[in-house]
Order: sequence, then structure tokens, then C-alpha cells
Amino acid sequence: MAYRIMEPRFPLGRTVATPGAMALKIDLASYMRRHHCGDWGDLCDEDKQANEEALAEGFRILSCYQVGNGRRIYIITEADRSSTCILLPEEY
Repeated sequence: MAYRIMEPRFPLGRTVATPGAMALKIDLASYMRRHHCGDWGDLCDEDKQANEEALAEGFRILSCYQVGNGRRIYIITEADRSSTCILLPEEY
């Protein structure tokens, strides 16, 4: 079986997390790595395609991940790639 090494696909800029995301006490870096490498997580196919277009056109990129106990996090990279934020859906 061949292994594919995940490579970063875009700049993250300044990376931050909200207090709600930090309070989950989970490894946020692993989700950030997935986002950075184009694994958009638990998005529908239409939203995944929108992210692929955002890479080419310079729009905002959004990922969503299930993190356990029915909780989810969003990771959003701004269109200008100046910053990336990890947050809870209710903090959006």
C-alpha cells in the first residue's frame, strides 16, 4: 500500500484559537495540519469543492471536524491568508 504524505497547500498566516476551542483540551494542531493540507473534514462535497476553488481564486477556506462527544470545530483561513482561526460553531 502506498502512503501519501500530506503537504501544505496554502499559507495559514497567524494562527489563533478561541477560548471555546481551547477549552476542549484536545490536540488542535492535528486538525490544523489536516486543514493546512486540504483535508476539509466533515464538509459536504459542494463545500469541499468551494474550498478547492477558494485555493485557486483566493477566497476564504473553511474546514469542519467532529472532535468527539458530538462536538465540532471550524477552522477558517481568511481570503488574504493573513490568519487562520480554530473556533466552535457557536462562536462563528
